[in-house]
Amino acid sequence: MASRDDIRHFLSGNAACILVEVSGAAGSTPRDTDAWMLVAKERTFATIGGGQLEYMAIDHARQLLKGAAGEDRLTIPLGPEIGQCCGGRVALAFKGVDPETRAALIERSDTEIARRPHVYIFGAGHVGDALAIALSLVPVRTVLVDTREEELSAVDVRGIETCLTAMPEAVVRDAPPGSAFVILTHDHALDFLIAAEALARQDACYVGMIGSKTKRATFKNWLSRDIERPDLFDRLVCPIGGAAVKDKRPAVIAALAAAEVMAAALNHATSGGEASHGQQKPVKA
Repeated sequence: MASRDDIRHFLSGNAACILVEVSGAAGSTPRDTDAWMLVAKERTFATIGGGQLEYMAIDHARQLLKGAAGEDRLTIPLGPEIGQCCGGRVALAFKGVDPETRAALIERSDTEIARRPHVYIFGAGHVGDALAIALSLVPVRTVLVDTREEELSAVDVRGIETCLTAMPEAVVRDAPPGSAFVILTHDHALDFLIAAEALARQDACYVGMIGSKTKRATFKNWLSRDIERPDLFDRLVCPIGGAAVKDKRPAVIAALAAAEVMAAALNHATSGGEASHGQQKPVKA
């Protein structure tokens, strides 16, 4: 099954299509000028924001595909006349996809995917699996890490990589700058080892560990006594998902933690990496 991000698969099955780009955005709009989509006879790829705006764009693009005379640029006010109340104005550009455009789109898509932050989930248990599923829907590269082959072999989620290793802490060392680390293995000692390794990196956008108040206190004492780095503790998010919602179901914890990770990754990207040097705070539910 092809990934939703597989532009090559889409283009190979839809040779005739129209590129729709947001060429201008003023006021309140669904997307900015980095948004684009492809429209074929029966399918679309990516999005310019949905709603009536996108419906109109798809309809116009398909009229162009049929050979109808039409403008290659439209300016659409997002007001009551089209059934949207954003209040802004969007300019759209329409272009047939020729070989040169096709190559440029593939390069653009590959570049965007390559720049996605890496999220490493340590522990393929109930919460780890649920978190991997939640993150499979957002633009990150998710890697599920475990020491147990039977746990990883049971994972079958599109867009999720798995890593079987006897030394998960080595995965932390090899991760690229700006990565996020979520730690929830079956072994508290292993959790502590991975967390200490991740916290020692000054370029991580997020380090979170599942746990209770007791586990949090134990880890803090361990950092002071055995690692002699109590300063690292201030950068740890524990428990993941925050403490405002008292719900221990794996899917709920995963949803809240996924929001934390995405917020941290986006803040890290927009601040040029500075967010990883300050104290990380959970997103308030």
